[in-house]
Formats: sequence, structure tokens, C-alpha cells
Amino acid sequence: MEINLGKLPFDIDFHPSNTLVAAGLINGDLHLYRYGANSLPQRLLEVHAHGDESCRAVRFINEGHAIVTGSPDLSILATDVETGSAIARLEHSHGAAINRLINLTETTIASGDDEGCIKVWDTRQQSCCNSFDSHEEYISDMTFASDSMKLLGVSGDGTLSVCNLRRNKVQVQSEFSEDELLSVVIMKNGRKVICGTQSGALLLYSWGHFKDCSDRFIDLSPNSVDALLKLDEDRVITGSENGLISLVGILPNRIIQPIAEHSEYPVERLAFSFDRKYLGSISHDQMLKLWDLDDLLQGSGSTLRSREAMADSDSDEMDVDAKETKRKTVSNGQARNSSSSIFADL
Repeated sequence: MEINLGKLPFDIDFHPSNTLVAAGLINGDLHLYRYGANSLPQRLLEVHAHGDESCRAVRFINEGHAIVTGSPDLSILATDVETGSAIARLEHSHGAAINRLINLTETTIASGDDEGCIKVWDTRQQSCCNSFDSHEEYISDMTFASDSMKLLGVSGDGTLSVCNLRRNKVQVQSEFSEDELLSVVIMKNGRKVICGTQSGALLLYSWGHFKDCSDRFIDLSPNSVDALLKLDEDRVITGSENGLISLVGILPNRIIQPIAEHSEYPVERLAFSFDRKYLGSISHDQMLKLWDLDDLLQGSGSTLRSREAMADSDSDEMDVDAKETKRKTVSNGQARNSSSSIFADL
């Protein structure tokens, strides 16, 4: 299935339990579509969410009853899925343009901006509960280790940070790599962190040893790896600057096969539908494409889980690097601006 969004998209997210997909566009619009295997996609909402600024980040929250969006206008907006009306808007939530949003728990989300600041918002208490100034450039991607309550961020400054939400501090930050880090996932049952880079290499970090990568996979692509999506503990789906979507094995590192070509333009984001039947991709061709995942993976082989891969470990203690961090520590947990309530002005 293909959906012509009409404008360049920056982010997509699927409803957690329904056949809905949301897209944020360069003109500030938020679009919501219903899709189905035997019907054409139907646009349910078109909300002009962020004025003249782009809608860079999109996430469903509150079990899919609302959508939060982030923008260079510094605001985070919550929109009702049923009516399209604004539930809340937090003005000046960041000191710079918001670039990424991710879900953490049922009641918390994280946002990252263009100046390297990461904030955690409690949607139930309606406030900022953590703030981390750990990077010098834009936050390109984030992921969350729920078992240890660690928020991992990657940045255009070439570093990976590990933020401890329980202690409200940056636990450790990697050394600067030669590449901008553009995407990140946790794999191998929490033992490995995979980062996509501007040069096309994948950097592999061992959990607890974040100062420098333990391995590099340089044979994937000469183009930047803009998007990573974990398929299982041994395989990751990559989206590259040349428009190719590939299935890649991790430890042993190998390209299993290219599985799709979105267009000749960069793959901006990848996401799974709630039932993992579809893979969604967006690119600079202004299209949202929904791929049947079973069709894509047919013939790709079974999951690679060799004893050698399972044995690959660098003494996976969770907090080995805890005392090594030399980067900036976080503030007192409050937002740096005057507004501390995500639902202020309601």
C-alpha cells in the first residue's frame, strides 16, 4: 500500500492496538490514516499542528487515545485521536527545535532537541521529570532499556549517551566517533547496542562498555544508515540514504538481503504496525509505504542464533562505565524554561 502524503514526512507511528498510522509533515501538519489489507487507506484527520514550522516527531500515547507531536517551534502538542482537537500544548518545552520523541512507559515520553538536550515528561503528572544535557549536537535517535530504566541517545556529535532515569544523571557517554550517529537499537537480549552512522557503518557497543564500540560492520552501505528497526534479537532492518531497506544479521554480522527499495531518496523512518503485519517506511518522495512483512522476509532464512553469537560478550555488567563519565551532568530535573507543565494553559 502507498499513501501520498502530499508533503515531505519527518516521522510516522502506528497505533498500539488498531489499524491506524500517523505522520508528521514538513508543513506542520499531522495526518492520521486507517489502513487495511482489502481497502484503500483512508485519511481520518488532517490537523495543522505546528503553524509554519514542521512536525518533526510523532508518537501515540495514552493507549492510542492521543498523539503527541514535536516541532522546531519548541512546542509539544497532544491531539485527541477521535476529534483532532488539541488536548494540551506545552510552549517552550525545549530551548531548541525538537527533533525526536519516543515512548518510555505508559505514562512517560522522552524528547530530544537540536542542541543535544533530552527531557523526560510524565504525562500523568503533566510535568518534566528528567533533563539531560549530554550532547553538543542534535539528538538523532533514542531508545529505552525498560528493565534497567536507562535511556540511550545518539547525536550528530558522534556520541552515545546512557541516561539513568532512576538517578536522574548521565551515567556514561561514549568517546567521539568519526561519524554522526543517526539511529540506535538494543539487541542480543540487551547485550549489544547498534548505532547507524553517516558513513554507512554499523557500530556495535557492548552493554556496560560504552566508551568505545566493540565491533564495526562496514560492509552494509556506502550511504548513511538513517533508520534502524529491530526485527528480533539477531536481525535488524536498516533504512539507508539511497532508499534501500535491508535485513541485516548481527553477530555474525552480515547482509542477509535487501528486502525493499522505497525510492531513490533517503529512508527517513521505519516502523512496525501493531500486529507486525506491516512495515511502514517514509522517504523524501512524500510517500508512506506499507509493506507486507511476511512477503518481505520470505526466503530470508531463519533467525541466526549460533552458539558463537550467543557467546560473544565483553563481561556484560550493566554499570561498568558508571564511574567513567566525564560529560556534563544533568540539572535538577526541571525544565530549563519557565513552563514546567506539559499540559499548562488548559
